[in-house]
Amino acid sequence: MAALLLRYAGRHCLRAHLSPRLCVRNAIPLGTAAKEEMEHFWNKNINSNRPLSPHITIYSWSLPMMMSITHRGTGVALSAGVSLFGLAALLLPGSFESHLQLVKALGLGSSLIYTAKFALVFPLMYHTWNGIRHLMWDLGKGLKIPQLYQSGVAVLVLTVLSSVGLAAM
Repeated sequence: MAALLLRYAGRHCLRAHLSPRLCVRNAIPLGTAAKEEMEHFWNKNINSNRPLSPHITIYSWSLPMMMSITHRGTGVALSAGVSLFGLAALLLPGSFESHLQLVKALGLGSSLIYTAKFALVFPLMYHTWNGIRHLMWDLGKGLKIPQLYQSGVAVLVLTVLSSVGLAAM
């Protein structure tokens, strides 16, 4: 296929080089045709009163859409977090125990520590439960619209419950 395309292009270039009249005869002025088409396009859109962007007026935010965006975001956050913790373990002096003692010595309140633990575990739990939901979709289960919403609510409830439980440990 590629050889035929190169052969055709080579013949066309050779003909154009040897006989420029062949190319001029078949050419049309592109500037005027493009300008006319663009004017026709904009006149048609102005006369139809359509919005310039369908995302503003047509698409409304739905639970599956938001959960898909959040799933991608938690995946990126988890990847970045693991990378940063790994680099910190390699580059910072001391051991894990010394860093844990440093955090304990700060004298942070238990509510602040619980909140920090919840913030760390929530993306992991959300990504895990929503990943299981995606695996069910790969098996062809739960793809109807009501089931999408039911599984979405189930993922959110499981995420909150498991995050609260793990943060309490």
